[in-house]
Amino acid sequence: MNTVAFYTLGCKVNQYETEAVSELFADEGYEIVPFTDKSDYYIINTCSVTSMSDRKSRQMIRRAKKTNPDAVIAVMGCYSQTAPEEVLDIDGVNLVLGTKDKKSVVKLISTLNNTDKLNAVTGVMDNHVFEDLTVRKCMDHTRAYIKIQDGCSQFCSYCIIPFARGPVRSRREEDIINEVKTLAAAGYKEIILTGIHAASYGVDLGCTSLEQLLHKIDEVDGIVRIRLSSIEPMTLNREFVEKIKDCKKLCPHFHISLQSGSDKTLRRMNRHYTTAQFEEVVLGLREHFPDCAITTDIMTGFAGETEEEFAETIEFIKRIEFSEAHVFQYSQRRGTPAAKRPDQCTPEVKEARSKIVIELTNRSKEEFLKKHIGRTMDVLFETSASDCIYEGKTANYITIHASSETDICGEFHSVRLEKVENGIIIGNIID
Repeated sequence: MNTVAFYTLGCKVNQYETEAVSELFADEGYEIVPFTDKSDYYIINTCSVTSMSDRKSRQMIRRAKKTNPDAVIAVMGCYSQTAPEEVLDIDGVNLVLGTKDKKSVVKLISTLNNTDKLNAVTGVMDNHVFEDLTVRKCMDHTRAYIKIQDGCSQFCSYCIIPFARGPVRSRREEDIINEVKTLAAAGYKEIILTGIHAASYGVDLGCTSLEQLLHKIDEVDGIVRIRLSSIEPMTLNREFVEKIKDCKKLCPHFHISLQSGSDKTLRRMNRHYTTAQFEEVVLGLREHFPDCAITTDIMTGFAGETEEEFAETIEFIKRIEFSEAHVFQYSQRRGTPAAKRPDQCTPEVKEARSKIVIELTNRSKEEFLKKHIGRTMDVLFETSASDCIYEGKTANYITIHASSETDICGEFHSVRLEKVENGIIIGNIID
């Protein structure tokens, strides 16, 4: 039996696609082994959001080659799509695929040996067909990701992803519901809807929408929680919230990408909202979803970001009080408008501003967690953190640790929240 190992970088969409491709290999009789093992084949699913992502992708290719010099290595994903020749030139790479035609990797890789070089990347900008990969089981035994759409048509000035993924393509509603039912029958309790620009789900189909999809998943037996992945602010307007507020299983957790708290910076980024509109969205969510978690992404050191603009971002973050934030430094991406600007911030400025925002958002997270101490909440336990200590999440995405003498992975339990430690809450199971 041939062996194949996978490594995934980047977003939840990539994770979903890797799981779908791994099932294709398993269906053909391949044995799936850990990436650290010596394997006949290695599949590396790459990311290209930042230059750090590109660098990490190259590192993992070299690690696979070092583990087994005789292996056949295939590289797919966003980095491959945007720089196929660069990837193919890396020592050890035999097959390069982009962000489409992933189903062909099983057939293609079986025809190659470790001296072959094949560039199978094709263009995506005129691609209007959703590639319907499916997942029957997930690496996580309690939460399952479902990809509902691909592509992005926003063209933020710093972002390479529209060029890596192409225009918006939505998955058929019927196929999504069927996959949800399959996963529910397999015992999964929580479904996370993900996409490159999930907020645009249905706009290309004309017969469905994100809110309609949420209501249909809400009716599927066996699913206890529905969680949205990252979503654009203007999708979550009051009209949308009015339509989804009665979804019984929808988690009160909304990851809304801010990027900057300065309107001037947002305009240069080609983001399609103002800070006032963002704040209005947050207020609407908190009105209809008490105790909801508002998490976000914040970029520091974008091209042309002045001290005044950065100060505006700091004040805005303080006002919104995010429950958690992913903070990252702006990275120039070749082919994007922002990369050509002459007013780039220095690495030192990016780093210094990043540290300030991380410290501020960590304090905000701590305050959010402290508000929950003394309460009793339902927790879906997912994994063993250590001997007799289990880790799970509340509906509003708080990480909980609690002790149990028996394995409680995949189970819901009522937990009294006792104290905050290192960004998590320690609790006691009371049911």
